[in-house]
Amino acid sequence: MSIRAVTFDFWGTLFREVPEAGAQRMRRRARALADATGASLADAERVLEETAHEFARVHMEEQRTLTPLDAVRLATDALSVLLSGTAANELSALFACVILDHPPVPIEGALEAVRAAAARGPVGVISDTGISPGSSLRVLLEREGFLPHLKCASFSDEVGVAKPQAPMFTRTANALGVTPHELFHLGDLEFSDIAGIHAQGGRAGLFAGVNDRYLTETKADYTFLSWQEFIEKIDQLIDRGM
Repeated sequence: MSIRAVTFDFWGTLFREVPEAGAQRMRRRARALADATGASLADAERVLEETAHEFARVHMEEQRTLTPLDAVRLATDALSVLLSGTAANELSALFACVILDHPPVPIEGALEAVRAAAARGPVGVISDTGISPGSSLRVLLEREGFLPHLKCASFSDEVGVAKPQAPMFTRTANALGVTPHELFHLGDLEFSDIAGIHAQGGRAGLFAGVNDRYLTETKADYTFLSWQEFIEKIDQLIDRGM
């Protein structure tokens, strides 16, 4: 079975969270929610934490991603406040874009890994999202120099389902001009990245350079503790005839 295209997860694979940046995003959203609704900052922070838990529940149990507008709806419902459509949309836009001011950072060697894969065939991103949507993550990919090397980027809020659901992989494979079983997908999560690509007949690489919790029990075909390891093995992985 030939590998003719490579896909990468975003979070924990190409980019890593910066704890202070995540905290700053939460504070910015809470202040904006408090200003829009008249709630106290403490109440705004509380309902946003509850909203984050609901995002996670829907992601895990229903395998789909809520949107920034859903986050506004959940938070304002919890505060028993009704915003106008314009106010809700403005708050949703802030929720979506605040990550651009307080971003995650590329993992060491990630850009070089994407560049090396792109030199050998089509490359894409397959990523689940949260309150920060795919449109914002795409900006970060462009800002950090990844986007020119990508033929496509599939985000769960845009596809309508989350990994490990088949459309995340099949639609990406189609955009890359290959079949799903010709994909080599790299990610850090066993239940979504590894299980998802295996269900489509493709091969999986567990990237454990940031998150190593699955390293001893993974069913991935390959494991990598650094992107340098991937780059050194890339000619063994990808069909040079593509």
